[in-house]
Amino acid sequence: MRTAVLATRATFPDIADRLREYFDLSDNPADTVWSPTELIARLRGKSGVMSTGSERIDASLLDACPQLRAVCNVGVGYHNVDVGACTARGVLVTNTPDVLTETTADLGFALMMATARRLSESERFLRRGEWTQTGIYDQFAGGDVHGATLGILGMGRIGRAIARRGVLGFGMRVIYHNRSKLSADLEVESRALWVSKATLLKESDHLVLVLPYSPALHHAIGAAELSQMKPTATVTNIARGGIVDDAALAAALRVGTIAAAGLDVYENEPKLNPALLDLPNIVLTPHIGSASVHTRRAMAALTVDNLIAALGKGPNAGRPPTPVNPDVLLRWKT
Repeated sequence: MRTAVLATRATFPDIADRLREYFDLSDNPADTVWSPTELIARLRGKSGVMSTGSERIDASLLDACPQLRAVCNVGVGYHNVDVGACTARGVLVTNTPDVLTETTADLGFALMMATARRLSESERFLRRGEWTQTGIYDQFAGGDVHGATLGILGMGRIGRAIARRGVLGFGMRVIYHNRSKLSADLEVESRALWVSKATLLKESDHLVLVLPYSPALHHAIGAAELSQMKPTATVTNIARGGIVDDAALAAALRVGTIAAAGLDVYENEPKLNPALLDLPNIVLTPHIGSASVHTRRAMAALTVDNLIAALGKGPNAGRPPTPVNPDVLLRWKT
């Protein structure tokens, strides 16, 4: 019998066909989000899974699916996967770094600019038919992007790509905070200065969040942090839901603690805190950071490359391109 694998969400048909060349594929063309119980039922007997952030891969699932050997996640983030539990059970985890860096940075910078210049607010005004007079001196006057101070919380690949856009495209001063400083070479390349988190909050005109989620970073930006920012500042979150306390952000926007916010990710998404929806000074997008056709195809293709190689097939058998816990591969060989 052929090795059986599962694709939990719909993907590009031609990329799914590459899995069918090597495996007995069970897929999900209806793109239904399965309950944990249904996911376990569908995953039993499968050696590999092409997963997404919609599915929680945890110890209980792994114990119910002992045949599983590879969890190949579509996305650079893998907050939905308990990597420790996978490693303990000899299950390889992979992700899709690099291929989405530039596209996500594009969206982050665009969202920050739309937030600063009040684009959504002014478009809604126009569409409601309320634009009856030009030349009003303060109508939708927002904050400049060029020459402003860009603060970045989380200076990985995407953070550095955003910094490059700010410095080279808009002459911005870039400051950042990370758990550790970049290497000297990367700091020079990014033209960015490491500062404390307190300084980042105090000095940023436009703060962009690009850090991975972990329980330790839950509500890394909450009421206390927002109160340290300039009243003219903006916050843009393209990181993960839960990094920002959405309720605290809504309250801060309502009373003018900060000027505006742009969000692509949310706590409990796709459900939104309703307090966000009626605020005029917020730009909201539905988690589309990597949503270009080229990038989404590249993410799916890399996931398939990982799954094929992890299960010992194809030209790179045994050498998946982007393992998260590569020690598992060494254990497989012994």
